[in-house]
Amino acid sequence: MRQDGGGLIFLMISHDIGQTFNLPFLADLFSDNEERYPSLRYLVANDIPYDTKSSFSLYINHRQTFTGITDNDRATTMKGFADLSISTKQMSKDNALEQLGASFRTPGHVPICVASEKPLTNRFGHTELAVALLTMSGSSPVAGGCEMMGDNGKALSKSQAKTYAKQHDLIFLEGKDIIKSWRTWSE
Repeated sequence: MRQDGGGLIFLMISHDIGQTFNLPFLADLFSDNEERYPSLRYLVANDIPYDTKSSFSLYINHRQTFTGITDNDRATTMKGFADLSISTKQMSKDNALEQLGASFRTPGHVPICVASEKPLTNRFGHTELAVALLTMSGSSPVAGGCEMMGDNGKALSKSQAKTYAKQHDLIFLEGKDIIKSWRTWSE
């Protein structure tokens, strides 16, 4: 992802997993602390052109990492979070929170994005698309993602992404096809 994607590498998780770990949205943390840190009042993200609220939550590092930024450290963090998310299905909420704290620290180098409660209903971002795909496949709804950047510093166009997929023998899915399948599957 770092070499061929170039954008921010992040985790995408379902709303339910976010609730299990009681993960806050950064926007809420910031607005709740405007009195203490007035700069947050001026930095409010009330002009996001694609949505009403960012899905970003905490940034984490696995406790077994060093700086957290290397490829191995980020892979350890992402895999560890996915593994913990699966194992929490058998835990109480308090135990899940204890395990989260035992395994991870914040701030870190892997941002977590939490999907909306009803994916692909009122929000149609990468996080919701990934969670919908994983849910439909019966997999744990935790995925790693990265925006693919071109040499011009902008996101790859759809045709460039299709070319990349073909060159690397990958399946190319369009968001509209995932949304269509989700609507049929979730009825």
